[in-house]
Amino acid sequence: MRTLGVIPARGGSKGVPGKNTRLLGGRPLLAYSAQAALASARLDRVVLTTDDAAIAEVGASLGLDVPFLRPSRLADDDSPMVEVLRHAIETLTESYDAVCLLQPTSPLRPVGLIDDCIDLLEASGADSVVTMLPVPAEHNPHWVYLRGPDGRLQISTGEAWPITRRQDLPEGYHRDGSVYVFRTSRIRTGNPYGAHIEAVVGDPASSVNIDDIDDWARAEALLGRAAD
Repeated sequence: MRTLGVIPARGGSKGVPGKNTRLLGGRPLLAYSAQAALASARLDRVVLTTDDAAIAEVGASLGLDVPFLRPSRLADDDSPMVEVLRHAIETLTESYDAVCLLQPTSPLRPVGLIDDCIDLLEASGADSVVTMLPVPAEHNPHWVYLRGPDGRLQISTGEAWPITRRQDLPEGYHRDGSVYVFRTSRIRTGNPYGAHIEAVVGDPASSVNIDDIDDWARAEALLGRAAD
C-alpha cells in the first residue's frame, strides 16, 4: 500500500500565534511531526502543505518535501481539511492508495504509531484508521444530556433513562488528533472517514492536542517528564 504522509501547517494561527514554528522543548513544534513521519517505515513520501513561506523554509530544513504552497483559499480558519488533502493528492504527479494526516498540534506520538495505523488500515480493509482515546465515563453518550426542541433535557442517545452502573456503559472513544489514515478514494468523495472506521487507542496520560496556551504548557510538562 503506497501511503502519502501530509503535514498541514498554515500561517495565521490564533490560539497560539506562530505555533508551527514556535519552540517547544527547544525545537519548532513542526519538528516533532516531521521526525515521526520521516522515521516511519510505511510512508512512501512526506510533504508539508502550507501557505506560509517561512513555515515552508523551516519544514524544508527539517527534511520535509515542500513541493507547493497551499492556496490562500485553503488556509482559512474554516478551510475543510479534506479539501487540503484533496489539493495535495491532486497537485502531486504520483498516486497513492492512502493518505496519512499528521497534525503538528499533536507532537507526542509514540514510536511506531504511524506504522501501526497504516498496518491496521491494510489488514482490516477499513475506509479509515484514526487514533483515539477512551471517553471518560462521565462524558459517555449514555450519561450526556442534551436539550431537545421543547427545551427539556434528554439523554443524547435518545433512551428514556440512563444506564445506571458505570461498568455497564459501552466503551466510547474520541479522536485525539495524532494520526489519521484515509484511503485516497475516500478523500476524493469528500467523506474521508467512510462507513468503516477502525481505531488505535492511546493513553490519555501521555497525549496532548495543542489548541491553546494551556495545552502548550501541558506539552512542555510532558516533554520535561519524558526527559527526566
